[in-house]
Amino acid sequence: MKNKLQSLPLLLLSASMIYLSGCSFLFPKDPDYPEVTTNAVTDITQTTATCGGNITNDGDADITEKGVCWSQWYTPYTSDNRTMDGTGKGSFISYMTGLSPNTSYYVRAYATNSEGTSYGENQIFTTTGGGGGPAVDVDGNVYTPVTIGTQIWMKENLKTTHYRNGDAIAYTPDASAWSSLTTGGYCNYNNLLSNGDTYGRLYNWAAVNDSRNLAPAGWHVASYNEWLTLMNYAGGYAAAGGKLKETGTLHWTSPNNGTDAFGFTALPSGLRTLAGGYEVMGYNAYWWTSTEADIVYSWGAAISYNDATLYTVVYEKPQGFPVRCVKD
Repeated sequence: MKNKLQSLPLLLLSASMIYLSGCSFLFPKDPDYPEVTTNAVTDITQTTATCGGNITNDGDADITEKGVCWSQWYTPYTSDNRTMDGTGKGSFISYMTGLSPNTSYYVRAYATNSEGTSYGENQIFTTTGGGGGPAVDVDGNVYTPVTIGTQIWMKENLKTTHYRNGDAIAYTPDASAWSSLTTGGYCNYNNLLSNGDTYGRLYNWAAVNDSRNLAPAGWHVASYNEWLTLMNYAGGYAAAGGKLKETGTLHWTSPNNGTDAFGFTALPSGLRTLAGGYEVMGYNAYWWTSTEADIVYSWGAAISYNDATLYTVVYEKPQGFPVRCVKD
């Protein structure tokens, strides 16, 4: 038997079991990648959160490292932020620290053996607080501050019907009156107060540019350059819109690829046309910036329901768009 086994070709020795003359010989099985799942995220604060995972199969090799990894982009890897929570298979708990307030993160568990590293499924969570207290306009509307990179934005579109000094902004529901308006005015989409409460008021650019100021004290209407800063932080022109949109189809028309990665929660407000009509609520989000292009046009930003782009475009000043504010 000994001589016969020694004469077998080497390639047979890689099999997990060889049968020879009624006898069986067992050989070690080649290792495989481990299998790991990701726990739900709990105990979320401004700067910390708890996660973890469960290694259900070690791949027939020792687990040399395990933990969770996270980032603000969809697919985190161990080259991003990570915890290292020991060795061996089974369940484990991970504590994430050093997070930013009011920021959304993707996290997934990982496990490493001699074959390589495997990952569990993605979980998304948003940290709490940050950016100081809420903003309050002269009408008493409250806005949630959202920290995105180096900026602090309002989570909601502006709803004020008065300038900062208390003067009323002209409410202009009539289409012909709107089309001929040369001073500041506002309206609600389809002249429904409920739309203004949900999506923010629609303002012409004369209201945005008025020296009496739309924004609450300590805040200002975002400029074109501030929108560019947000765009670059959120992944650039082709990706930022998807990361700023509210998720799901409660407000957005399907298909909506929004991930709301930073808590900006952009809503499809629609617009008011030069002729005073209302268009594309549910399909597109628009905002004025505070930056004038020329005597006819001013800069704005827009996001569509069916792509991830954040557009920066010039619009004619009598059109009606919402406004987002940035902290001074």
